[in-house]
Amino acid sequence: MVKPFNKIFGLGEKPASDSESEVEAYHPDEVVQLLVSDIEPNRYQPRTIFKEEKIKELAQTINTHGMIQPIVVRKVEGEEGKYELIAGERRWRAVQFLGWEKVSAIVREMTNTETASVALIENLQREELTVIEEAKAYAQLLELHSLTQEALAQRLGKNQSTIANKLRLLKLPEEVQEALLNKMITERHARALIKLKDPEKQLLVLKDVLENELNVKQTEERIAKMNEPKDTPPKKKATLKGFSKDVRIAMNTIRQSLSMVSDTGVDVESDEQEMDDYYQITIKIPKQK
Repeated sequence: MVKPFNKIFGLGEKPASDSESEVEAYHPDEVVQLLVSDIEPNRYQPRTIFKEEKIKELAQTINTHGMIQPIVVRKVEGEEGKYELIAGERRWRAVQFLGWEKVSAIVREMTNTETASVALIENLQREELTVIEEAKAYAQLLELHSLTQEALAQRLGKNQSTIANKLRLLKLPEEVQEALLNKMITERHARALIKLKDPEKQLLVLKDVLENELNVKQTEERIAKMNEPKDTPPKKKATLKGFSKDVRIAMNTIRQSLSMVSDTGVDVESDEQEMDDYYQITIKIPKQK
């Protein structure tokens, strides 16, 4: 588990100790029996919802077939005999439900960054996180490893647009994120709300969606009406009068390119102006990792 992770994020292996006794004392793959009560949850765990029904099902499987795969822990610094989970929280919760006193575990030596990253990667690979949990996991990995969205996408084998779209959900009000986390609305509902720049309007539509059980299409129509200009006439695009066919092609290509960039999740703003001797396009792209 650790070695592939090191290759992905460039974390080095543990340096060899000069002391033979220390080498003999530390066995990274040795399975030991630890008191369940001496283990605490991973503080970096991206998963916030553990379904009791699923934990009970897992507990029944463990009770019948035993603990096939040990949990992975690390020692808690400054607390003798205490351990923090790195991987296997569902199994740990299941043996708690069964009332077991001890659990099979592998003790690893890991830093905070390694512990956080392993927990995030393990959960992302299983694809069982909610979209908000997934978005927060991406955000944490970007911060932990000082990566760009593109670099993170390459390391995880995902499209950059997928990561960008998930991260945009974190800009929504907390109430919207909670509704999405608890599956009261879908990701498509939430992405539709992003089109409203005013948080108060976003919450207003959220309330409407929940109270009237609006589907995605109805939500999008509601938002489109709210975004319609009321008093000011719609801004007309310059028609490129008097410009050659080649210039028109060039301008349309630029517009299509801007549209493609917007589709990746980047909030691009553009303004077109026709001058006497030239055609001016101003593009604004927000700074981001």
